[in-house]
Amino acid sequence: MMNQLSLFDAEEFYEFPKELLEYREHFLSKEEADLLRDCLLNTAPWKQRTQKMYDKVVLTPRLTAWYGDSKYNESEKENKSTNPWTPELLSLKEKIEKEFGCKFNGVLLNLYRNQNDSVAWHRDKESRYGKRPVIASISLGQTRNFDFRKKDHHQSKYSLPLPHGSLLIMKGDLQENWEHRIAKSTVPMKERINLTFRLLMES
Repeated sequence: MMNQLSLFDAEEFYEFPKELLEYREHFLSKEEADLLRDCLLNTAPWKQRTQKMYDKVVLTPRLTAWYGDSKYNESEKENKSTNPWTPELLSLKEKIEKEFGCKFNGVLLNLYRNQNDSVAWHRDKESRYGKRPVIASISLGQTRNFDFRKKDHHQSKYSLPLPHGSLLIMKGDLQENWEHRIAKSTVPMKERINLTFRLLMES
């Protein structure tokens, strides 16, 4: 049974260092979140990527889109073109930067279309993110559980539901020591959009 991570009960943090996360359940109002979700669903250039798994090339079980400063691509492994900032995304980026004192130059959008879409256990360890990256994650639409597990002790697991309009910031050594995922669900799910704001260094 996975323990439920509470950001308000210090006793729940006996193994999970709370300084690695900041959480704001209602960072966007329902009206702001509704407008942004509908805008992105209808206008983002969603694509289904491929990835290599066990010597096979498979389709990723979600759709993605990348926006940011023109000289930065989504991945140093792929020469993907960058979509220019939209007014809505730029405004949201600046709102997060102003409130939390961080800096971003790109945002990766993930669209989980239903309960069958997911992202496997991973760490955001690409070299261009730097050693202790700050990643700000906005959730829109369907609430999905965001799972954590210790890299070297998989029994240490936590789960945090991320509702419509919420903000989760990952920082410090989180990407060094913890993995995260969005699992498939046995319960029917509607669309969820996740926006992960990142700061990429020049190659």
